[in-house]
Amino acid sequence: MANFMGGSAWAMAQQIGDGYILVSERTYKPFLRDQLEKLAFELDKAMREARADQPPLEDTQAQQHRHRKIGRLQGALSMLRSYQQRMK
Repeated sequence: MANFMGGSAWAMAQQIGDGYILVSERTYKPFLRDQLEKLAFELDKAMREARADQPPLEDTQAQQHRHRKIGRLQGALSMLRSYQQRMK
């Protein structure tokens, strides 16, 4: 049983979105199934929050930051779901 990086599933999801934690399938290996479900829930929630944040169209820096964050969260969630499928 592993602890979440950052202390909680929410903090880990935020750090993944901000680019502080780079994930691979090895990142998920020490976690139990219920911990992976918590992380998946928090990643999905963080992605919904990032999509809801709509910076002005003229602010290209903010638009790029938003798109990068969504991409990181979506990639991490996709990788997590494929890892969970193989564990079943």
